Amino acid sequence: MTISLILAHPGPGSFNHALAEAARHALRDSGHEVLFHDLYAEAFPPVLPVQEIPRDAPLDAEVRRHCQEISGAEGMVIVHPNWWGMPPAILAGWIDRVFRPGVAYRFLEDDPGEGLPVGLLKARTAVVLNTSNTVEEREQRVFGDPLERIWRDCVFRLCGVRRVVRRTFGVVVTSTREQREKWLQETTHLIRQEFSSETRACIP
Repeated sequence: MTISLILAHPGPGSFNHALAEAARHALRDSGHEVLFHDLYAEAFPPVLPVQEIPRDAPLDAEVRRHCQEISGAEGMVIVHPNWWGMPPAILAGWIDRVFRPGVAYRFLEDDPGEGLPVGLLKARTAVVLNTSNTVEEREQRVFGDPLERIWRDCVFRLCGVRRVVRRTFGVVVTSTREQREKWLQETTHLIRQEFSSETRACIP
């Protein structure tokens, strides 16, 4: 399988980077081709120019490459911290520019104005790995976990990805080395499980 792996964290020594590396090694060890992008290291330009909004707008080479990769990917892995209940701005901008009409979704020609899209992505499974410095109980009680709705409903399912698995690791700031090692092991197991031939066979 070809898997798109996207990392969005500015710190090279962050736990997000460790999670992305664990995911990348697990995928490669399982025989998958990994299309990896560290958006900060690559200085991906996140601002959507107005001339790029139309469906058939010309795209620069970098954006076009990302569009081609997500179109062909058979699975996706996204790694980022929870910042204000949102992905980092660079990742939100990546979605703006890459999850384009005609690439990730399209609208029916006879749509009555409701804007109900048809998902175009080939990927059947997406895994989202988040880090947080808020305890899970408070995240659910006070904030309602907006990242769950963003990734599951607003992004992936809208674009045709049927299985969306999300795992949040926290509280990172107070975690021990032993705890982080366990989280990395959990990530390895999760990635191998979600992108195994047995799991793919169960997805309708």
